[in-house]
Amino acid sequence: MHTAVYAGSFDPPTNGHLWMIQRGLELFDRLIVAIGTNPGKPYSFSVKQRLELMKASVPSCERLEISHFDNRYLVDYAKEQKAAYILRGVRTGDDYEYERVMRHINADLAPEITTIFLMPPRDIAELSSSMVKGLIGPEGWEDTVRRYVPGPVFDALSPAQPDADKSGQ
Repeated sequence: MHTAVYAGSFDPPTNGHLWMIQRGLELFDRLIVAIGTNPGKPYSFSVKQRLELMKASVPSCERLEISHFDNRYLVDYAKEQKAAYILRGVRTGDDYEYERVMRHINADLAPEITTIFLMPPRDIAELSSSMVKGLIGPEGWEDTVRRYVPGPVFDALSPAQPDADKSGQ
């Protein structure tokens, strides 16, 4: 059985993440979507919320597992899960440089694990969680953001905005 781990912060999950998950399920017998935490990164959603959003955004599939890992290297988590592959997305040149370095470090730590890179299609190539969060706020943001995230994520983002009518402005 070919198992891969697709890890990220998924804060929040986007349609780009869903594309990666779909492709991962086409390539591997088992795909583990692992929500990680970076202590130096601020998060909009807790790990529990990100797990719930991811589970609500992807169709149920016995070959797909949504989990969380914390305070360890991704390759160590992959070994623990008996995964032979790490799945990563490359959207930009900056992504490529970062992922290239990480691939080599991961190979030093666990040469038995292969990193597989996928490049998303043009219409979602620039899509990131940070970009989505940066679009929230201006008038009409809902129509823009709705096209980039799954329904459950959009619903979770919507109430986070202050209601201008209640502020009296």
